[in-house]
Amino acid sequence: MNYSKISFPNAEGHELSGYLDLPLNEKPHSFVLFAHCFTCNKNYFAVKNVSQALSQRGYGVLRFDFSGLGDSEGDFADTTFSGNVADLLAAADFLEKNYEAPAMLVGHSLGGAAVIFAAKELQSVKAIVTIGAPSSPVHVKHLLKSNIEEIKEKGIAEVNVGGRNFSIKEDFLNDINSHDMGSFARDLKKAFLIMHSPQDTVVEISNAEELYKAVKHPKSFISLDGADHLLTDPDYSRYTGDLIATWASRYLSIPEKEELETEHMVVANLGATGYTTQMKAGHHYFTVDEPKSFGGEDLGPSPYELLSGALAACTSMTIQMYARRKKWVLKNVETHVDHKKRHAEDCENCEKSSAKIDIFEREIVLDGDLDEQQRQKILEIADKCPVHKTLHNKITISTTLRI
Repeated sequence: MNYSKISFPNAEGHELSGYLDLPLNEKPHSFVLFAHCFTCNKNYFAVKNVSQALSQRGYGVLRFDFSGLGDSEGDFADTTFSGNVADLLAAADFLEKNYEAPAMLVGHSLGGAAVIFAAKELQSVKAIVTIGAPSSPVHVKHLLKSNIEEIKEKGIAEVNVGGRNFSIKEDFLNDINSHDMGSFARDLKKAFLIMHSPQDTVVEISNAEELYKAVKHPKSFISLDGADHLLTDPDYSRYTGDLIATWASRYLSIPEKEELETEHMVVANLGATGYTTQMKAGHHYFTVDEPKSFGGEDLGPSPYELLSGALAACTSMTIQMYARRKKWVLKNVETHVDHKKRHAEDCENCEKSSAKIDIFEREIVLDGDLDEQQRQKILEIADKCPVHKTLHNKITISTTLRI
């Protein structure tokens, strides 16, 4: 993926750490600010997947750690909901000064509540998206219910959230009690997308209903049926990102793509982990990956599938081009290609991997009023496909490192 690590100070002077996910070889048409869930961080897989899905659709997305979490400075024990809102405003200020003011805010769980309160101070924001958000910050108290009396008695207590221990102060409880989100959200003149799973057992879907009733139009609701609160299924978190991108295009001013200059026809970009590769070929963008059995995520065709696809597409195009020129009745041509590596029949050292040769098995299905002579001619023409010729020619690949 195309991302850069960034940092910026918050109102308390703490340095907050984040990542800016950017689209491959194009300038972002809009910037998005992502607020993660309570006690999560910028590297939580759902946050990464949603952000990266948006970046693939042309958005620049800033995901960062709230104060006291992840790589950000500060003590989580001093965290308050108001502090999270202030961190969001600091992140928005960083975007505006260094890139472009955010046009959309996305918040997961308690982060969804935080983006609603931050949005009032951000005139650039046209759209707000909440994912599994509570209808009030007070909802988070149910995660602390067994420790609330201790917190009130001692002023601080260690609580376990999601399998990890955190220190929570009474200031946090007092602060969330002071925020009336319903009436606050009602005054916002922004487009709202509320996303929630009916199976959410952490923040019940009734919260989505209350929030939907509180905000004004334009507003939308999407049921994330089958998902859990934390979007632990990576397919679902990527799906959520795609849904957000599609919905937001209705409310954001997205200009035509202004492409970054590149001297190459094809560019492939792969980050430090996994094999999911973002591709740009001419004016087209797509994803290439490896199957899960090879350690990939199977989010796109593999490199050899692309190569086989090039041969199949070129074959069908060449055949139709010839048939149309001859004015033959060919309604449809379908080319199937499989790639395999096999030992050469006359190999002397078959135990060596170099003794194997590449074999493309090609099957052509013709639908048309063709006689046997025409069909045999088409079979001959298939071998004249330019990609077929390239694969048969001696190929030289010149490689350099850009400095």
